[in-house]
Amino acid sequence: MRREGEIELDEDPGAFAADARLAFIGRVVSPWTSREDCPKNMAAAREARRGAFIEIAAPYRPGLAGLSRFSHAIVLTWFDRAARNLIVQTPRHASEPRGVFGLRSPVRPNPIGLHVVRLVGIDETSGRVEIDAIDVLDGTPVVDLKPYFPSIDAFADAATGERQEGQ
Repeated sequence: MRREGEIELDEDPGAFAADARLAFIGRVVSPWTSREDCPKNMAAAREARRGAFIEIAAPYRPGLAGLSRFSHAIVLTWFDRAARNLIVQTPRHASEPRGVFGLRSPVRPNPIGLHVVRLVGIDETSGRVEIDAIDVLDGTPVVDLKPYFPSIDAFADAATGERQEGQ
């Protein structure tokens, strides 16, 4: 159901012929089985204090070598249950419609999720990567894992786009 101000694309990108040839390297195992229960972001997921893990498929497990040296990782997921046809959305928390590229919503032409997680444990043999929290539904496909480098991935002066009090 569209909200006021939302704009759909003329064509649903999900119906296009596959051209990216993505390989899902695993799946998220999370406590969240419905969209209503799933936290809307990583801060809310951490507040829920419910851990999760990623199951890496057997062919990709050798790629975990060296990841245990890091405290955090970036997880890229594929929001396989999200719509792909809205280009302007009206989020519940916003007072006006916004373009999809100004939102973190899973509803987007290419439903790729980005999550910075704390690594709790890694078993390279079984492919189990235990993480502190995640804000995706159980079974969500994983596209990639990357080590998080605070020296290049964090920007203390980054603007959020949200109005600051008094502005």
